[in-house]
Amino acid sequence: MRKLILLAHTSLDGFVAGTRGQLDDFDASEENLEFVWSLTGEADSALLGRISYELLNNYWPHAKDLPGASKGTIAYSTWYNNATKIVVSKTMRGKELANTIVISDDVPNEIRKIKTQSGGNILIFGSPAISQLLMNHDLIDRYWIFVNPIIFGKGISLFTEMSNKINLKLEATKQFANGEFGLCYSRRR
Repeated sequence: MRKLILLAHTSLDGFVAGTRGQLDDFDASEENLEFVWSLTGEADSALLGRISYELLNNYWPHAKDLPGASKGTIAYSTWYNNATKIVVSKTMRGKELANTIVISDDVPNEIRKIKTQSGGNILIFGSPAISQLLMNHDLIDRYWIFVNPIIFGKGISLFTEMSNKINLKLEATKQFANGEFGLCYSRRR
C-alpha cells in the first residue's frame, strides 16, 4: 500500500501561515529544498488543496528553466512536473488538467482508493484543511514537520480541527543551518 506523507512547515507555535495565509515569514534555504527533494525519491504524487496547488503550480513547472536555477530547484521542478497532482477542490470540479486528478467529493474514501493503487508514496504539501481531514480519518502514515525559528502568535494552525488523538513515533530529525528543524514521525498503529 502507498504511504501518505505530510510535509508541513510550521512556526514554533504551530502555525503553517499567518492570519491571511501568508507564507513569507519562513526562511527557505537551498539546504531545505534539497532535503525536501530527497524525500521525493520514493514518491510519485503530490496531494494538495486548491490554494496550495495554485501557489505551487504557478512557480514549480517552470522553475528549472529560470536563469541561475539551483541544483535543488532544478531537481524539485523536474520531480513536480513528472508527479501526479491530486487536487482536492470543489471549485475545480470537472476540470481536465494534464497529470492531475481532481477530487471534489468523498475525499477520505477517494484517498483510500488511491492509496491501494500501485505507485509510489504520496506527499501532502501544506494544505492544512485537507491535512486535518485526512488526520481525522487516520489516513496519514508519516509526518515531516519542519519547525521554523519564528513565533507567529496567531495564524492558520496545522492541528486545530483534530477530533481524536494520534499516537506517533519519532523516526528521524534533521537540523538546518537556518535554525529550522525537521521532525519525522510515523503513525503508531
